[in-house]
Amino acid sequence: MKRLLVLLLLVAGCSTGKDAAQIGAGEFYLVAPGGQVKLRYPVSERKELKGLEGESLLEEGKTVKLSDFAGKPVVINVWGAWCGPCRTEAPEMQKIFEAGTQVLGVDVKETSKDHPRDFMKDRSLTYPSIYDASSRSFINVFKGVPANTVPSTFVVDKNHKVAAAFLVPVLASDVQPVLDDLAKE
Repeated sequence: MKRLLVLLLLVAGCSTGKDAAQIGAGEFYLVAPGGQVKLRYPVSERKELKGLEGESLLEEGKTVKLSDFAGKPVVINVWGAWCGPCRTEAPEMQKIFEAGTQVLGVDVKETSKDHPRDFMKDRSLTYPSIYDASSRSFINVFKGVPANTVPSTFVVDKNHKVAAAFLVPVLASDVQPVLDDLAKE
């Protein structure tokens, strides 16, 4: 009986009913119907990412903010130097950046800056990345996204509203169709 009650509470907590839609009204809150891992949001359903900022991995003492890229679409990649799939994904993010789209990395769950800096240097990554060792920015900004969802990639439109979310490793070719659609808006 206890197990049934716990199961019912879990299912109710994960529902996408009226109450779920109220969470984070106006701000992004991930809901993945049916456990989807690749999500696209029509313009009318997009929610803004707010408060994404943190210490730069590339420039000592500098704070990097999503708002630094006002009026531009941005590809936000959540990664870690410890993450195997991130080793393949990072050069793909660099391709997107070199093609002219702003990329912003969010490095999570590190014990020091040395590992992610070496990771970036070894892969010749030149796009900015936020050092978020405690994952506090990740948790506070990417509401509803499980903390173990690394790597993850979010594409925001020029108003910094989430147009797409990829909760799996991606290639540049996975992200490009979203960027092409955003260019038409």
